[in-house]
Amino acid sequence: MDRRKRIVFQGERGANSHIACHEAYPDYEAVPCPTFEDAFAGIATGEAELGMIPIENSGAGRGADIHYLMPTSGLHIVAEWFLTVRHQLMAPRGASLAGIKSVESHLMALGQCRTIIRKLGLKPIVAADTAGSAREVAERGDLTRAAIASRLAAQIYGLDILAEDVEDEAHNTTRFIVLARDPQWAKANDGVITTFVFRVRNLPAALYKALGGFATNGVNMTKLESYMIEGNFYATQFYADVEGHPEQRGLKLALEELEFFSKEMKVLGVYPAHPFRATFAEKQ
Repeated sequence: MDRRKRIVFQGERGANSHIACHEAYPDYEAVPCPTFEDAFAGIATGEAELGMIPIENSGAGRGADIHYLMPTSGLHIVAEWFLTVRHQLMAPRGASLAGIKSVESHLMALGQCRTIIRKLGLKPIVAADTAGSAREVAERGDLTRAAIASRLAAQIYGLDILAEDVEDEAHNTTRFIVLARDPQWAKANDGVITTFVFRVRNLPAALYKALGGFATNGVNMTKLESYMIEGNFYATQFYADVEGHPEQRGLKLALEELEFFSKEMKVLGVYPAHPFRATFAEKQ
């Protein structure tokens, strides 16, 4: 198979990232990777053209590690994808709800299914990913151990679904970013998202001044998160999404003002806004 038609994801077959790959790029071979670092490396070395990486969930918040890996990876965001996540409680064939004692899954999946875990009095066990949990539960064959994973994982690993759609919130949605080795900036139009990271200078009101240009130039910032870097409490980096294209006058001026007050700034991607965004647009 042509290596340029491969898309990598972290996890095992049946993971939600696997499902997102098939939905967004049905003509690509979806290739599982043990870790996010492995997935990033696969893109960087050319073993795969694209990578499907979960970055945040509507219920559990941002994905771990991604914000740290992105700025130094040398990769570029070329698209985004939203996947409505439906979790299934599954166990080996012959198991019953009354007989299971523990449930294992990825930390975020367990956090998204707290209600049923408490209701059944199950012991939660944190695992590397959802689909991997399903595989391990199937391999053990212990009727007291269950997993939370996708319907696809239950099919792949031959498990019975004991309870369907066990997520706490009906809106449970994961946002993915699609990574590539080379930048592929979208054309300037009304449906573009620009993602960037920056570090402000260690000066009073530096963040306030750095962000002021977005307000004065009418740029809508849809995401702003901070996280420590280099092990220093004062070395804070910010990750941001804004609506618009860097070539459009408003965003161009805002980014110029941001750079003036920042120690460093890097654009990670300029890509089309996914249609799902229209479902959570704030009404004026």
